[in-house]
Amino acid sequence: MLEEIIKEVASLENGSIFVGIDVSKARLDISVRPSGVKNSFANDKDGIKSLVQWLNPIKSTLIVFEATGNLERALALALASEDLPFHVVNPRQVRDFARASGQLAKTDSLDADLLAHFAEVMRPKIRALPDQASWELKDLVARRRQLIGMIVAENNRLDRASKLIARSITDHIRFLEKQLQRADHDLDQMISQNSLWQANQQILRSTPGIGPVISRTLIAEMPELGSLDRKQIAKLAGVAPLNHDSGTLRGKRIIWGGRANVRAALYMAALVASRRNVIIKDFYARLRNAGKPPKVALVACMRKLLTILNSMIKHNARWSDSFTHQTT
Repeated sequence: MLEEIIKEVASLENGSIFVGIDVSKARLDISVRPSGVKNSFANDKDGIKSLVQWLNPIKSTLIVFEATGNLERALALALASEDLPFHVVNPRQVRDFARASGQLAKTDSLDADLLAHFAEVMRPKIRALPDQASWELKDLVARRRQLIGMIVAENNRLDRASKLIARSITDHIRFLEKQLQRADHDLDQMISQNSLWQANQQILRSTPGIGPVISRTLIAEMPELGSLDRKQIAKLAGVAPLNHDSGTLRGKRIIWGGRANVRAALYMAALVASRRNVIIKDFYARLRNAGKPPKVALVACMRKLLTILNSMIKHNARWSDSFTHQTT
């Protein structure tokens, strides 16, 4: 059966071939355009191996699947190991595409069709896959964020708890704090063992307003730092002002999308930098004196700080109060 399907797909006329893969916990559903060929494999080691063997003869132009909370990671690694062209797309983009194309029904098979159609129409760029160490660093940064959230939640419960429950909550908080210390230690160890991460952290930490938490977040969640221009990096982080105009209406510029965790880290960095960093402090003051609201001025500071950090990483330059950053 597998050989027949491979022959059928491999016999397609020369041209662009697009593959959509719907990833679920148990299954990987596949749809191929323009042939309409479908298949399905188990989302496990053996199933992924069979899927890659099935895809290899197709010579796909592009394979697209959604980010699904790391369920797609093993698939991505397997495709990358075979140099197959793929793009992991934001689920929101696919759902917007589905609404725009009038597809309201949702099944695994239909989702695979939709992803193949999305690949054919939108042609998203193929991106380099993070290595295993980068994924582990990102996971550890995310775990640290979860631990902070749990500690905050338990402290909020402690204020309203009875004595009996308070004892249990206090014990749990102590446990979580130890786990947090261990996560911090593991993060420091991971970064110290990677020369590039270590060098980038030293550059980032030289900047007033950038502490260990923010530097780790940027290293883990924005590996593109230093490789893009100022507009691209701002858009990637979600701090680029987007037009909101229609006809003669000139609406307020807004920020939208991007990487929420990076944006949250930049917010805290800009908040500190607007008080302690000479360049950002002066920039914030000029905006406020020009009548800009505090939040608008702070978002502009986030964007300026990110632009400077991007240039510092690109040119391997540490912070200086007289630092004149490149804006390209």
